[in-house]
Amino acid sequence: MLSAVICNLLGAVVWNADPVLFSFGPLAVRWYGLAFAVGFTVGYALVARMFRHEGAPESWLGSLLIYVVIATVVGARLGHVFFYEWDYYSAHPAKILRIWEGGLASHGGTIALIIALFIWSWLVSKKPASWIFDKIVVAIAFVGGLIRLGNLMNSEIYGGPTDLPWGFIFVRDGQTVPAHPTQIYEALCYFLLFGLLMWMYWKRNDQERPWLITGVFFIGIFLPRFLIEYVKNVQVDSEYEMIATYGMNLGQMLSIPFILLGVGLVIWAMYRPRQHFAFPDRYADEDPDPKSKKK
Repeated sequence: MLSAVICNLLGAVVWNADPVLFSFGPLAVRWYGLAFAVGFTVGYALVARMFRHEGAPESWLGSLLIYVVIATVVGARLGHVFFYEWDYYSAHPAKILRIWEGGLASHGGTIALIIALFIWSWLVSKKPASWIFDKIVVAIAFVGGLIRLGNLMNSEIYGGPTDLPWGFIFVRDGQTVPAHPTQIYEALCYFLLFGLLMWMYWKRNDQERPWLITGVFFIGIFLPRFLIEYVKNVQVDSEYEMIATYGMNLGQMLSIPFILLGVGLVIWAMYRPRQHFAFPDRYADEDPDPKSKKK
């Protein structure tokens, strides 16, 4: 439970949240896992509504969910293992499976999801990949915000010392001075991006400009990530040498290609003629008149 969230004399927040929501014997339900579960549930509902709006078959949703969940979790976990802590996990391979303890890399999840969505488009929808990308990224922005709140509940991935009044003292991680709550910074950016993408899809019909929504997503996710990394603590010791040599850490270096990809997609989409989609607001495999069915 949220056992102690109080303000000290300096105005900083003393953060001592329990990462476990509740437990049944050896089974523990963690806030981090709940963030994933709620995110995928809401994301599924959002994409399902888009499918219905554009008249896509409802039967596609099941396979899409499987592709997205597997690619996101496996890709994010392997991204953390290989990008950040290969020395540790190569010596303790069994711990790679202990995802509930944290340790997911958004860049790895993004790469795996890109591959998965291209495969899904080829094998299932038979549509241009932009069709599904411009929908799924809207949901991912929301999920990303929830995951960062899960990081907050785990008292992980926070920033360096700060004297700002909203600094957090992460007691469970042994901290005694206020630090930047970078999890909240990122979560706010991602929720704002989610609102922007929803507006682009539902109010501007920007899905009629293939890849535009996806391009804005890549910029909106990875540009804030790049900037916030400047006040975030180094996650692994090997990054100190990288910062000394290149002036940036691994998370920033991995973000640059996605930012450039986003800019390229936006430019490409804006210079292409706008397409015109039909919006029947029912699934392609939905009976248009259920009352007409024979009893």
